[in-house]
Amino acid sequence: MANQPQADSAANWQQIQSELDFDIDSKPYLPPPTPLVVVISGPSGAGKDAVIKRMKQMGVPFHFVVTATTRPPRPGEVHGRDYFFVSLEEFAEMIEKGELLEYAVVYGDYKGIPKQQVRDALASGKDVILRVDVQGAATIRRIMPEAVFIFLTAESEEELVRRLVERKSEPLEKLKIRIATARQEMKRIDEFDYAVVNRDGALDETVRQILCIITAEKCRVKRRMIQLP
Repeated sequence: MANQPQADSAANWQQIQSELDFDIDSKPYLPPPTPLVVVISGPSGAGKDAVIKRMKQMGVPFHFVVTATTRPPRPGEVHGRDYFFVSLEEFAEMIEKGELLEYAVVYGDYKGIPKQQVRDALASGKDVILRVDVQGAATIRRIMPEAVFIFLTAESEEELVRRLVERKSEPLEKLKIRIATARQEMKRIDEFDYAVVNRDGALDETVRQILCIITAEKCRVKRRMIQLP
């Protein structure tokens, strides 16, 4: 008897359908969301790598594009997971073959986004996450203006500098360059769609805000249509 109400409801619905003088379309009103390209950018020390790592740990179903770079790995970084660590000769060959969506010199080292990774992920219907510096974000904006651009920052310059100092990965002169560059990059925040403050000790909240942005983007009436050249 437990299934009787459901059976009665189904029978009533069938009767209503038979009495209507038009067909009822069962297809969804809205088509499924199109895949997004989400660009996470911001100054050094904002926590871009930490955010990407946490998103992967949480198992969010995106394709995280692995950047190619000529800089040496930092302690704990793994080739093919954090970056593709390549030689200058290998990077030059990637440029020559047109394999990079964008590339730039960042603090004396080359960084670039492998184009085929993005193409394959979009073709499979997956959302794509790109982690780039502010300079790289400007290049991608020219190539794919319909991408979603998120500016990640620390809550203050003091916090940003503290994080850079705690890395202990660079001499003082390079640290000064990073701080000066970060000051200039903060002036370009208006070029982005969203800004997220990555507060110290609140990494999960930062990721939650980014996921909320992506959810909101998928609810847009006017969908972003990504076209990769």
